[in-house]
Amino acid sequence: MITAHGVELRVGARVLLHEATFQIASGDRIGLVGRNGAGKTTLTKTLAGETQPTAGRITRGNEIGYLPQDPRTGDLDVIAMDRVLSARSLDKIVRQMRETEGAMASADPETHEAAMERYPRLEARFLAAGGYAAESEAHRITSNLGLDDRVLGQPLSTLSGGQRRRIELARILFSGVETLLLDEPTNHLDADSIIWLRDYLKSYSGGFVVISHDVELLRATVNKVFHLDANRGELDQYNLGWDAYLAQRESDERRRRRERQNAEKKASALLAQGEKMRAKATKAVAAQNMMRRAEKMLAGIEGERQTDKVARLRFPKPAPCGRTPLTASGLSKAYGSQEVFAGVDLAIDRGSRVVVLGLNGAGKTTLLRILGGVEKPDTGEVHAGHGLKIGYYAQEHDTLDMDATVVENLRHAAPDLTDTQVRSVLGSFLFSGDDADKPTHVLSGGEKTRLALATLVVSSANVLLLDEPTNNLDPASRAEILGALKTYEGAVVMVTHDDGAVEALEPERVLLLPDGDEDLWSDDYAELVSLA
Repeated sequence: MITAHGVELRVGARVLLHEATFQIASGDRIGLVGRNGAGKTTLTKTLAGETQPTAGRITRGNEIGYLPQDPRTGDLDVIAMDRVLSARSLDKIVRQMRETEGAMASADPETHEAAMERYPRLEARFLAAGGYAAESEAHRITSNLGLDDRVLGQPLSTLSGGQRRRIELARILFSGVETLLLDEPTNHLDADSIIWLRDYLKSYSGGFVVISHDVELLRATVNKVFHLDANRGELDQYNLGWDAYLAQRESDERRRRRERQNAEKKASALLAQGEKMRAKATKAVAAQNMMRRAEKMLAGIEGERQTDKVARLRFPKPAPCGRTPLTASGLSKAYGSQEVFAGVDLAIDRGSRVVVLGLNGAGKTTLLRILGGVEKPDTGEVHAGHGLKIGYYAQEHDTLDMDATVVENLRHAAPDLTDTQVRSVLGSFLFSGDDADKPTHVLSGGEKTRLALATLVVSSANVLLLDEPTNNLDPASRAEILGALKTYEGAVVMVTHDDGAVEALEPERVLLLPDGDEDLWSDDYAELVSLA
């Protein structure tokens, strides 16, 4: 259980949350919602104990399983399956058992004898920690999250950001803790894995808080909704499921509107009467009382909810370039003995639109990193055509300097802009005042997405490489991106699980990984998007 009493959260002078009191008990399945930048990620970090509240106190019962948007593990040399097993301290025992099994086969009698004596003790510890049933459970969870044995046998350093995030999700679900804090858990999951996770959370006996823009996940799993209002800094709590919450919010809004209209009508009549009476000295006091009463009446009525602000996004007008600004030939990539893809050829013509599809781990992100010059291929070459100017959006926000401020990141992307122009662009992406001077590493996933998109807007790029650009975005912000995709005049190479993003892109071609097959786009490929 987690209990919060009078919790306040601030970023600089801005109040994200004002004196919130609530608890998360066993059986509470809470959807935490609010627009990008409202403070949802900051709140879950604070609940997990990674940061401290500005005021108030938080008490925690048993261990908490926390999935941040960008998990960073300390030791990237750890084997992926060992990372999952470490949730129950099984990793070291399993590793020692493997080593001992090898020693038992030794031709050296002394080594063999020592291993024979050691193995039963290790196996006893293994069985006491859950043993083969626990190991089987870990494999079941990882398999349902789209992680096969090939991936599980690799060091974390060789995995994509999406694969590492799924490893962390598997580790948390395997841990068996009573309380989960999940920040956008469906990011990087294919359709089958999302359905499995939905069913898993539906039957979860502990308590959890989930931040998600996946409406179907919220509809299927939550029995309470916490709405973090970015305009008021208040946490509105609803002991309702998702659909009932939406209906209640709409009903509350209609009620507030009626109450406001009635109060304004009565106050207006009092003010008009007070104005008439004020001219007469004998009625001046009564007039003042009437006017005070009118003001009090208006002050006591809650106003209509302010509409959440949305970043206005238009991708840049592309710089002039040749007919084929980007070409790749014979690209291959492997990590150790694991081949990711081979023999990829691609020609990006001016204004062309290509979607890259493939199962998780097929190398989609790696290909974009190679095209963007962030990573080198093992074989093959990337050729820059006349006037090429690339704008690369990385799903893990690798293009941002996490130690720099928001303003500094935009200045790096567009050094020719004046300070006024930089602030103006950031303002249109909802970074105004103190928000523009925040260190980038403290931003939520949605805010990092907005900043990364802002750097694209000022880039004048003629080839956009977009890796899951709609992840972490609320519906209104996602709609802005889809609108911007439709009107962009340059070339786009996009990786996405989002059907709506592909529909907005209107691709001409599809590249299928890991085989590197290229084909003209047809609606037959549309059903592969959410699966890829």
